Amino acid sequence: MRTDLILVTGATGNVGRVVVERLLAAGCRVRAAGRTAESVTQIFGDRVDAVTLDFTDHTTWTAAFEGIQRMFLLRPPQLGKPKKQMLPALEFAKKSGVKQIVFLSLQGAEKNKVVPHAAIEAWLRTSGVTWTFVRASFFHQNLSTTHLTDVRDRDEIVVPAGRGATAFVDAEDVGAIAADALLNPLTHANTATTVTGNEALTYEQIALILSAELGRTIRYARPGIARYIWHARHTLGMPWGMVLVTAAIYTTARLGLAANLSDEVRPVLGRDPIGFAEFAHRERQVWNPASTPTERHTA
Repeated sequence: MRTDLILVTGATGNVGRVVVERLLAAGCRVRAAGRTAESVTQIFGDRVDAVTLDFTDHTTWTAAFEGIQRMFLLRPPQLGKPKKQMLPALEFAKKSGVKQIVFLSLQGAEKNKVVPHAAIEAWLRTSGVTWTFVRASFFHQNLSTTHLTDVRDRDEIVVPAGRGATAFVDAEDVGAIAADALLNPLTHANTATTVTGNEALTYEQIALILSAELGRTIRYARPGIARYIWHARHTLGMPWGMVLVTAAIYTTARLGLAANLSDEVRPVLGRDPIGFAEFAHRERQVWNPASTPTERHTA
């Protein structure tokens, strides 16, 4: 059993859960943070030290960061203004003794200054904390969480990506890379790793894969930005911060900037990345209109 305690933020999400399980399997002590301690305990029981963490509520910071030297950082999707909504908490974490932060960032964040990930990366570079950026491409799981109701209930994908291809990736693979950075901090110190799958797909191709797997036609609506923003806000109920961030991300795909592939999964996991067709088969029940909706968490 490793004696130091590692903090995992966003522990109830798709990536956070993988990070927690990997660390526990390696014999680490884990402090798992979520919107409430109860939500964390429901998933992990007494295997972790469950805490509440709200980056915008300073009363939750001490319990989360006390005694922590290493942490996994996930930006909650609703927090679109990191300088105001997250950096004060990270300054507090640094003063509390955090020395290493593994940050779940975004593919191309170093070039796309509009996305909030870029501001967090910039702060980490000059913070004096040892950092690792795990820059993930677009998650498979966003089709089964953020866009779940579009596919399940309306048989369509509504994203403004045009005909651009996207380098998709599975949260399982991204979480494994992040956990490895926490377990081997010297190897990953002050490095940026872009994690993708091994294929870039257009949303027409995604729709065809889902159609074949589900046995019904899934249509790619290919909306413009204005229609997407209206749909995301009024149909999907996204908070404005998330609407704007996702619109910016999909714009990169429409411009042909989201298709770059990397080869970072095999060296860590000893296997190829999980492909979208494999993911769709694994998760096919979630898009079944007859299934009972269950609470799911974004990556």
